[in-house]
Amino acid sequence: MIRWLSALLAALVLGLAGCTTLPAATPGDTRPLVSPYDSRLFNTRTLAPLTVAQLAAELASADVVIVGEIHGHQGSHLLQARLQGSLHRIRPAQVLSMEQFNLDHQAALDEYLAGDTGEMELREDAHAWPNYPGSYRPLIEYARYHRLPVIAANAPAHTVRCVGRQGASYLDRLPESARQALPAAPFYGTAPYQRKFFAHMEQHGPADGRSHNEGRRDRLHNSYLAQLLRDNTMAERILHALAAHPEGQVLHTTGTFHSEAYLGTVAALRARQPDLRVSVISPIQVTPGEPIHLSAEHRAQGDYVYFITTLPEAYLDPVRRQKSWQQQFAKAAARPCDRSAPAE
Repeated sequence: MIRWLSALLAALVLGLAGCTTLPAATPGDTRPLVSPYDSRLFNTRTLAPLTVAQLAAELASADVVIVGEIHGHQGSHLLQARLQGSLHRIRPAQVLSMEQFNLDHQAALDEYLAGDTGEMELREDAHAWPNYPGSYRPLIEYARYHRLPVIAANAPAHTVRCVGRQGASYLDRLPESARQALPAAPFYGTAPYQRKFFAHMEQHGPADGRSHNEGRRDRLHNSYLAQLLRDNTMAERILHALAAHPEGQVLHTTGTFHSEAYLGTVAALRARQPDLRVSVISPIQVTPGEPIHLSAEHRAQGDYVYFITTLPEAYLDPVRRQKSWQQQFAKAAARPCDRSAPAE
């Protein structure tokens, strides 16, 4: 009876506490997520659930913290912003590195951080992604307020697109200054990453509407080279940031495909500097209301994972989906691949 009463009293205390604070996650926590802003963090080695503050404490000794995101997902971007502040309090010499800005727009980014331009000028001059205000403004504003460096880490969009169209030889036609800004080994990759990339592309089908027999394998290969150019450029930009800020910790934001399962950018980093302490945080999407289950496949995605809800389907009508893909492909194909092409 005493044990039962003690348990009841503990439950009442927890219930009263829940009126003012969110309930703490517990080991084996399977509470479903319902809001796109919700997320649930886990250490994939210990299976322990974590708060953002606890995660930051565990990441204190990392040289590079890579937070994979689902582009445009509120849960990803909120977690990144919260983690940025928590890490900065522990490691004040923080460097923010972002896939979402290309290296040829570093000057425009620096001008904004220095207070020399306004936000709309930044968005126009640096060709910020359309979802900048809701997704990346918090990261940039935090860095600007605390005078933290921000690295435009991605390869130039024009170069990536033209490699995807013409292959590796396109780099030989770049002006020397543009080629020097890219990695010396721009196409380093691993077999598992190549298999994953090809499987992903095959699953989504030929977005340009052409058949698989019309050189699709060559186009897939060139698309993979373009992906590797992004990964290797981000890896080198991160390493340059660490060299410039030897006491710093780099927080890198990127689409999860570039980092999950320690592939892509992570593999490129480790190939260049094997002793680098890199921690990977990857998102796992679950249906709203679905209980959370941390599977072996999930655990292989990084040192930490965070569960977020799936986003609404963009198209249920396959005809409209195909039309959208074709329009996107046609728009990119209309842009020239020559030295006189405007920056993007």
